Amino acid sequence: MVEVAVIGGGIAGLSTAWELLRAGARVTVLESTDRVGGKLRTESIAGSMVDIGAESMLGRRPETRALVAELGLDVVAPAMLGAAVWSRGEMQPMPRGTLMGVPSDAAGLRGLLSDDEVERAAQEQPVEFDGDDISVGDAVEQAFGPAVVDRLVEPLLGGVYAGDARYLSLRACVPQLYDVVREGRSLQEAAAAASRFQATPAAATDDEPPVFAGLRGGIGTLPQIMVDRLEAGGARVRTGVTVTGLEPDERGWMLRQGDGEAQRFDGVVVATPGPATARLLEASAPTAAQLLRSIEYASMAVITYAFPGSVREQLPEQSGFLVPPLDGRRIKASTFSSLKWPWLGQQRPDLVYARVSMGRFRDAEALQRPDAVLAADGLRELREAVGELPAPVAVNVKRWGGGLPQYATGHVDLVARIRDEVACLPRISVAGAAYDGVGIPACIGSGRAAARAVHEQLIPSDSR
Repeated sequence: MVEVAVIGGGIAGLSTAWELLRAGARVTVLESTDRVGGKLRTESIAGSMVDIGAESMLGRRPETRALVAELGLDVVAPAMLGAAVWSRGEMQPMPRGTLMGVPSDAAGLRGLLSDDEVERAAQEQPVEFDGDDISVGDAVEQAFGPAVVDRLVEPLLGGVYAGDARYLSLRACVPQLYDVVREGRSLQEAAAAASRFQATPAAATDDEPPVFAGLRGGIGTLPQIMVDRLEAGGARVRTGVTVTGLEPDERGWMLRQGDGEAQRFDGVVVATPGPATARLLEASAPTAAQLLRSIEYASMAVITYAFPGSVREQLPEQSGFLVPPLDGRRIKASTFSSLKWPWLGQQRPDLVYARVSMGRFRDAEALQRPDAVLAADGLRELREAVGELPAPVAVNVKRWGGGLPQYATGHVDLVARIRDEVACLPRISVAGAAYDGVGIPACIGSGRAAARAVHEQLIPSDSR
């Protein structure tokens, strides 16, 4: 039986291990921190376990559906509440019929945009496309004007990437719109077509899971569920183990650890963030390491508040709101967790959980302040947005330093070059959010693809 090491215990690494285990390999997961899961994490706040990282995943993506089915999990849907945009000091409903902020009907932007801005958005202009890629913001601004970018696209992308719309790659971040731009078609018509296709209910039906899915107890419970299944199948999952060296030899790979221990494995999947992967590949694939270092990362913080249950009457019937960076606020989004997730509201009817997120690309200074200051700033702006709120009974501040890779224009070609370089090495692959998507389904798919690539080299299909 072949032995494969998976370096990194985030959702990509755990998905890699799961795929390898199902293929019959002996698997060891090595995670440098004291727990697995990466940005999927729950912590006790006022006596209840609450997500303090990612809180949902796209339920209809095939990667999600396959893993959920294999693990035998029941996903839960969020409440069918709308979201809002807190713009120019006013709470505006999130416009319907948009595709990552691209409007299917400019009239639906009225209120969020001024009359002049709506008129400009209604006059879609062709996007001048000269090259292999263009930023999301530049493409949308050419088509609909800067206000659509500043008031809608920026807060949406900020919620996903903590990024800058005029930096992020259209090809990597919104590939369906990239194809439209490349072919010279109308972005508005593409958004309208997507809206018609997605017109099915957000909640689960007998035939379809919810568009956005969670787990009772929080999406942060998924890593431990996977660890339990992996260990039941014979895999080893070790935390607090830092891999400091990675050396190929004639029989596989020698892994050196921070405590001086060395282990040999037949194959390796490196499922760590870009900077850590670059350090491990420096000696054997220096070009890939250099390319990985060129991927920048954004940091963020999630501040979760537990309020008295009476706050429920003060909050709008919404799942939360986004904040355009143009308005100069500290927070970039807020989620009314107890309203969004019915299981949480039912579990603790005496409390209302709400959270805000802070941190934008290349604005690290905003997070270089004490936890108490971040919490106070977040609470102040939350009160400005929804009205006076009582003092919270508990507060949790979680910092995600360097948590979100930024897909600059040209990212798709960059990743292809990284993979070409790594492919020159025997029995090794890479996985994680740095490559093909930052969402949970993308990371699951990345891990499983990396597992198959390594396993195919170790046991070719014609010899199985």
